[in-house]
Amino acid sequence: MNDCTLSVINTGLRGVDVASSKICDVRGKEGKLIYRGFLIEDLARNASFEEVSFLLLYERLPKKQELENFSQSLKQKRNIPENIFSFLKTLPFDMNPMDVLQMATPLLMQNDHKVSEPGIENTLCSAENLISGMASITAAWDRIRNKKEPVPPDNNLNHAANFLYMLNGKIPDDETARFFDTSLVLHAEHSFNASTFTARQVASTRAHIYAAVSSAIGSLSGALHGGANVRVMEMLKEIGSVDRIDAYIDNLLSSGGLIMGLGHAVYQTDDPRAIIIAPMSKRMGQIANQTLWYELTRELEKKGKAAFKAKKQRDIFCNVDFFSASLFYAMGIATDLFSPLFAISRVSGWSAHVIEEQFAMAAPKPSLYRPGAEYVGDYCGPDECVFTDMDDR
Repeated sequence: MNDCTLSVINTGLRGVDVASSKICDVRGKEGKLIYRGFLIEDLARNASFEEVSFLLLYERLPKKQELENFSQSLKQKRNIPENIFSFLKTLPFDMNPMDVLQMATPLLMQNDHKVSEPGIENTLCSAENLISGMASITAAWDRIRNKKEPVPPDNNLNHAANFLYMLNGKIPDDETARFFDTSLVLHAEHSFNASTFTARQVASTRAHIYAAVSSAIGSLSGALHGGANVRVMEMLKEIGSVDRIDAYIDNLLSSGGLIMGLGHAVYQTDDPRAIIIAPMSKRMGQIANQTLWYELTRELEKKGKAAFKAKKQRDIFCNVDFFSASLFYAMGIATDLFSPLFAISRVSGWSAHVIEEQFAMAAPKPSLYRPGAEYVGDYCGPDECVFTDMDDR
């Protein structure tokens, strides 16, 4: 290794700043999440997903006409090319929805005739195409794999309500649509997590935004990044009733297991998104007549925190996945769609990061990511190996 090289070997880059960004600030000690200067609590309370997407992409809140134009542009991009439907229908019905989304997302560029022309305006237009198209792909695949025809979009509905409509074929009630919209806001951005870092690394090569976003989807599909709320829901189903929580926790902690949904790589207090989403989960359970899942989650939170404190002598806190599981499940959404829901929300943040990376919006100039690696191979001692003929090996 070069003497001038900073070594962060075996850190997973945790605690290592690799770029400057103006997009998102995660303050772990304070439990604050900030998009472009705005607290997540204010955005969740007051802004739609369309407004937040505009904020992330354009660095400011939209004026009324700007929001109308942006929303209309997203609506125009909901109709994905017919050959994407044809492609989806060729796939095995048991394919993981994240793998399907990653494969199908680059196909959205066929209607994007300026994708090969560099420039912020063209990339922003591509971002809109991704925001709308990925939602349409996700809804279409769920219907196709269940042997149903995809539902055409309803342009009288906003982004969140339209997704639920394309998924179920029914216009959602106002409360359900609002809760889903808020959940999209909460998941839209979270600084340099693994998938965002992946998107920026690919973007640094000057690959187009479709390549960067499809790579980010692949990163999100990994068990250590996305899918935590899937495992939360599996845990809740396994527990089944409140009176089984104590035994479940004892068995889990004694075997070195983790309580899914408790703990976070950054937050040292309750995830602000979890605080916002918890009452939505409670109310959604009431609407769907499925109150058990929220009740289990709340009781598991209380007892899990206490047990962890007793065993580890330190506190543990909720993350957003802890309550989003019961929220989405009460909405009737299949558990293996939970990660795609994350992706169709986070694409706004990914796109903002791609733009910031490629056009040096927060740095003096664009940079190609080119980290090194410490070579630890030892095959032939201090000297190079000697190539031998096939018959002499």
